[in-house]
Amino acid sequence: MKITNFDFDAKTSGESVHGIRINNGKGIEISVINYGATLISLKMADRDGKMEECVLGFDNMKDYEEHGAFFGATIGRVGNRIANAQYTLDGTSYDLSINDQERNHLHGGKTGFDKVLWNLESFEEEGSAVIKCSYLSKDGEENYPGNLKVEVQYILTPENKLILEYWAETDKRTPVNLTNHSYWNLSGDKKEDVTTHRVQIEADSYLPTDEFSIPTGEKKSVIGTPFDFRELKELGPSIKKSGGFDHNFNLSEHKQRKPVNRMYVEHKTSGRAMEIKTTEPGVQFYTGNFLNMLKESGFDSHEALCLETQMYPDSVNHEGFPSIILSPGELYRQKTVHKFSIKK
Repeated sequence: MKITNFDFDAKTSGESVHGIRINNGKGIEISVINYGATLISLKMADRDGKMEECVLGFDNMKDYEEHGAFFGATIGRVGNRIANAQYTLDGTSYDLSINDQERNHLHGGKTGFDKVLWNLESFEEEGSAVIKCSYLSKDGEENYPGNLKVEVQYILTPENKLILEYWAETDKRTPVNLTNHSYWNLSGDKKEDVTTHRVQIEADSYLPTDEFSIPTGEKKSVIGTPFDFRELKELGPSIKKSGGFDHNFNLSEHKQRKPVNRMYVEHKTSGRAMEIKTTEPGVQFYTGNFLNMLKESGFDSHEALCLETQMYPDSVNHEGFPSIILSPGELYRQKTVHKFSIKK
């Protein structure tokens, strides 16, 4: 394992941003910066041993600060959308910042965890290399109650696993739903868009949404729909039939004690493959439908896909969804494992 510290860029405020890079010598290299505890790069060897970029990212802080794509960021305090930027907890109504479609609260708000500076440190443990990211979200930040201590670890193993482990504790009851927002393209350096990728999501149902991308509360079977990814299939035809995906797939009804809920992505030409297992009951599957809004920065629609492992969106406003409320004395935990391999 080779661990390297590096300087990235300066924020517009003048604050410097730095990062940590890990190369496991087995065909995987990751880079994480302290701004947003963000995975800015994951390079992976193809079947010929060529190392290429497999996630989207920017090369400067100005783009990370100005664009709302959330490339590779740690998302919180609550990932995904909260309808009308409002919820009620223990009889108190909370108004949140609006940063989605001029009505919803998205990915923690205008200054979510993706836009703050985290503390970063690195170490080796049992043959793996770890980037530990920690942050204190103070009581009232983005109008969420409670001081929330958060820790995220990026763990790169010699077996080509990237493990993301999350912990959080609070001193007041508060909603918590953490995730990572990496955009994946296994073709390497965006040589192809993701319509040529093959995808499997082991989910029997998904959450239909209204015109503002808020779950209606219904859980709908994937059978007979473009949402059926129970068997591995090429993504392009399903995107064509559906117009693209930005939906929660229901992996299970409850958070698991260990990562068992499964997704899988492969790119035939390069041979690259990625299996994802998570403790979380849901995954937001997004196919980069609106990346064309970043054409000036070199991106276009469907150039990448996201598999954001998490609890259900807008859970604070749906009694029938799994609860995301964390109480004092409880420990929030989440674990998602990415296993990279080469298909011969």
